Amino acid sequence: MLTYELKKSPGVPLYEALYRCIRADILSGNLKPGEKLPSKRALSQNLEVSKITVEGAYGQLLAEGYIRAQEKVGYFVEDIPQSVHVPVENPSAPVDPEASAELQSGGPEHFPFSVWSKLQREVMLDYGERLLLPMPNQGIRELRCAIAEHLAGFRGMHVSPENILIGAGTDFLYNLLIQLLGRDKIYAVEDPGYGKIRKIYSAGGVRCIGAPMDHCGVRPECLENADVLHISPSHHFPTGLVTPVQRRQELLSWAEGTERYIIEDDYDSEFRFDAHPMPTMQSLDRKGRVIYMNTFSKTLAPSIRISYMVLPTALMETYREKLGFYTCTVSSFEQYTLARFLSRGYFEKHINRMRKFYKQRRNRVVSALNGCAFANLLQIREEDAGLHFLLKVDTELSDEALTALCARAGIHLRTLSSYYRGEAPEEVRHHLVINYAGLREETLEQVLKNIEKTP
Repeated sequence: MLTYELKKSPGVPLYEALYRCIRADILSGNLKPGEKLPSKRALSQNLEVSKITVEGAYGQLLAEGYIRAQEKVGYFVEDIPQSVHVPVENPSAPVDPEASAELQSGGPEHFPFSVWSKLQREVMLDYGERLLLPMPNQGIRELRCAIAEHLAGFRGMHVSPENILIGAGTDFLYNLLIQLLGRDKIYAVEDPGYGKIRKIYSAGGVRCIGAPMDHCGVRPECLENADVLHISPSHHFPTGLVTPVQRRQELLSWAEGTERYIIEDDYDSEFRFDAHPMPTMQSLDRKGRVIYMNTFSKTLAPSIRISYMVLPTALMETYREKLGFYTCTVSSFEQYTLARFLSRGYFEKHINRMRKFYKQRRNRVVSALNGCAFANLLQIREEDAGLHFLLKVDTELSDEALTALCARAGIHLRTLSSYYRGEAPEEVRHHLVINYAGLREETLEQVLKNIEKTP
C-alpha cells in the first residue's frame, strides 16, 4: 500500500501533492511498469484523505500518461523511459498568492514524451542516413497519407495525399497562399477575429478588409469586394461561434463560378466536448473553391511547427507549376515521427485524453466563477468547443477599466471588443475572452479573491 505524508501547503491542493508523490515514485522506479495501484477507496482510507482527492490525483496521472485505466480492474503504472526526467517539485513549496492568471493564451499540456521519444528512436534506426536526403517539396508521402487517413476518420473528409502540402506553421502557409493566389487579390478576414492573420496578410503586400459577422458567422452580402475569405467556421475565435450549415452553403455559393476562394482554418476543431465537430466546408465543396488548413501546434505543442493545407486539385497543379521550387520547411525526422504517431493511433488517444482533461479544467474554471462572491454579475457563454469561452460581466465600467481592474488583481485577459478592427457594437461590451488552456484553477481562485479586495 502506498504511504505518503501529505501536508497542506498554501496554494497547493491536496490532490496535487498526492499526484506529485506518486509521479515521483513512478519516475524513480519505486513503482514498476505494470504495477497495479491501490483502488481509490483503499488509498483514501489508508492516507485518511477524501476519495475526491485520490480521484483528482489519479485523473492527473492518467491525463499525463503516467498510468492507465483498465475498466473494472483498476489503475496500472505505464512504462515510462527513465531517460524522461521531470523535475519533482517540493510539495511544501508555497505558491505566491499574488501569482497572476494568464487568460489570453495557452496551449496543450502533457505532451506524450515517452511515446514521442520511442517513435523518434525507431525512426532513427529504421531510416538512418536516408533522413539526410532531400524530400518532396509537399512533404514526405508517409505523413501526407497519415494526415489523409486522419481527416477521413475524424473529419469525414476524403482527400488525396497528393493534394496535401506540409509546412512549418500556418504563418508560412499563409505566405505561400499569397504568392499562389496573387497579390492583386483582396482578402477578407473575420471581424472580430484573430489579429495576427490580418497582420500576416498585410505584411505580405495584399489588401486586407474586415468581414462583418452576425450570429451565424460571416455575412455573405458584405463580401462583394473580396476575392479570398479567411474563415474559421468550426469554432470562431474569439466568439466561439459555430457557423451553421445553411450559412456555409451561402458562403460556398459566393465563391462558386468565380475566381474566389475560401480558406477554411480548422485550427481548434479537435477540442469539441459535446459532440463530433460539424462537417468541414471542404467536404461540402463541389467546385474546388475551399482551401483547408490545420496545424498540430494546438493539439501537440506550439514548438512542433508542423501545419498542413489541402489544396483543390486545380490549385495544386498551379502550385507545382509556380512554386514547386520551394523546399519543404519541416525536417524529415519530425515528419516520419508524426506519421507514425498518427498512423498507430497515438494521436487519437492523445486527443481523447486532452479532450477529457480540458473538459475537466473548463468545468473547474466554471465552478470557480460560479462560486465567487460576485457570481451574480457573471454570465458564461460558450459553445462546448475550443479552449476558450466568453464571460459577460454586469458592470458600468468601460472595457478598458474592466481589464485594468482585472490586471491589478492579477488576471491578464482581453475583452471581445478589442478584437474588432474598428468600433465594436454596444452589445459586445463587457464580454471577457477566457482562454483556460494554460490556467491553474487554484491560481484563478486566488485572483478572484483579489478582485474582491481591489478598488
